[in-house]
Amino acid sequence: VQLQASGGGLVQPGGSLRLSCAASGIPVRGNIMGWYRQAPGKQRELVASISMGGTPNYADSVKGRFTISRDNTVNTIYLQMNSLQPADTAVYYCNKAPIPIASWGQGTQVTVSS
Repeated sequence: VQLQASGGGLVQPGGSLRLSCAASGIPVRGNIMGWYRQAPGKQRELVASISMGGTPNYADSVKGRFTISRDNTVNTIYLQMNSLQPADTAVYYCNKAPIPIASWGQGTQVTVSS
């Protein structure tokens, strides 16, 4: 199994980014998939998930700002992040949810700073 997250970068507060996660060895439409993040000195947390039926779920901290989606044809999930705040600074990963598998991949760094 490989989960390759990409799309991170440096953005100013209020800006937007779109993350992608290309999965291999695991069908995204056959699993609940999620986006997690880990900020320095903090535990990894689940911020968004999408069910096999396509229903999204969000942590309160990102609700109304982040949107998770999925493209079954390319076995990829996405995270559209709007109105980014410094508190969103973290390494973002994708994985199964709510119980992730051991293979995390490298993640993608998101830094929100002026």
